[in-house]
Amino acid sequence: MKYRRFGKLDWQVSALGFGCMRLPEKNKEKAVEMLRWAIDQGVNYLDTAYAYGWGKNEKIVGQALRNGYRRKVKIATKIPAEKVKNASDFDLIFDGQLKRLEVDFIDFYLLHALSAERWEKLKRLGILEWAKKKITEGKIKYLGFSFHDELAVFKKIIDATDLWSFCQIQYNFMNEKVQAGEEGLHYAAKKGLAVVIMEPLLGGLLIKPPPKVEAIYKQIKQKPVNLALRWLWDQPEVSVVLSGMNDFSQVEENISLADKYGNSRLSTKEKQWIKKIQQAYKQYESIPCTGCGYCLPCPQGVDIPQNFALYNQAVIFGKEYLFLSKLVYHNLSAKKRATNCIACRACEKKCPQKIAISSELAKVRKKFDR
Repeated sequence: MKYRRFGKLDWQVSALGFGCMRLPEKNKEKAVEMLRWAIDQGVNYLDTAYAYGWGKNEKIVGQALRNGYRRKVKIATKIPAEKVKNASDFDLIFDGQLKRLEVDFIDFYLLHALSAERWEKLKRLGILEWAKKKITEGKIKYLGFSFHDELAVFKKIIDATDLWSFCQIQYNFMNEKVQAGEEGLHYAAKKGLAVVIMEPLLGGLLIKPPPKVEAIYKQIKQKPVNLALRWLWDQPEVSVVLSGMNDFSQVEENISLADKYGNSRLSTKEKQWIKKIQQAYKQYESIPCTGCGYCLPCPQGVDIPQNFALYNQAVIFGKEYLFLSKLVYHNLSAKKRATNCIACRACEKKCPQKIAISSELAKVRKKFDR
């Protein structure tokens, strides 16, 4: 296993982290066996959350860490913002997590799936003061957050406190400009934060390429998972790449890739391959938006490029991606969604691609607001 720097901390993390969300929860024995085998191969970062199986996932991780395995890894879990109604819920949820995980402390504790609204809610209820107290008590070693909103919100959250040691973002070669994106990755890394990558394969969708993209992979004789993970490991700002694995074959393949490429760089030729693959994916997009931002600011506050990016990815990857696109769309503040468009067409005069933006936003609204 290759290891990488974890931000400003004096600790080396395995290039591949085990994202536990997709563990086979109905087969606990298999799930425990998979986790322990991965740990035996050098994986030292396990990512779970209260919301995964509503506690069932944390229980499985806790079982896997018996018999000395706890000493070999760092555990990351998350507090669900949507479950928090008042400040007393912080301790109630956290104490339950300690019990399910069968531990006395959490190595890496995250505020889960932050958006502007969720962040303001948790902050108002005193989450930072509570977390600082837990850190002082030794119950939480390091505080971080996972994120699903736009770049400006990401930067605002990072700048809000010096308690952050790490963050977790969705990032892959088809999400360079989505949510925190590449700019957010660099922003966090410059602040000394470790950056944990989730959805490196877009929930598995990048290993199920459409025909035009699949033809390129066959031509260059590469497997999609290989280039997707290597594209991330090529970037020094990335600390660890999480993979949500639900079968032994996936664990074996990904660990083999991490062992071979976890600290390697892509060649010029390989980078050209990825650009060609990205271009092929874009042929499936139905709205020819380049994300240049010339249409902004919208008088109503609509984030036009973000709406189009979410819509296009839903078109490319079909029904399997639609749920995630909708989730991110509805995590945007209400004024930023396509719903807020009044068809004033001020944006259309500024669009270099000559897109009928108001009509296209109506398509976004129809797809995501149903």
